[in-house]
Amino acid sequence: MEHGIIAWLIIGAIAGWLAGLLVKGGGFGLIVDIIVGIVGAFIGGWLARVLGISIGGGWISSIITALIGAVILLFVIRLFRRG
Repeated sequence: MEHGIIAWLIIGAIAGWLAGLLVKGGGFGLIVDIIVGIVGAFIGGWLARVLGISIGGGWISSIITALIGAVILLFVIRLFRRG
């Protein structure tokens, strides 16, 4: 499903906020959480295509995909911040 820029900001905000809650110490504030969520959407979408996984279409599947990618991104960020 194709989303407009406003929809991607909303999806990114939701996914980034949820990822910040799931990854302890991962929240960086609203703006950075939105950015993490949007980047996470790209990461999650790429991983889903590579692995051949399809969650479906719509807002909920986009948020789930972005959330998975954002959590992965936050784990990677935390690894580099510790080192």
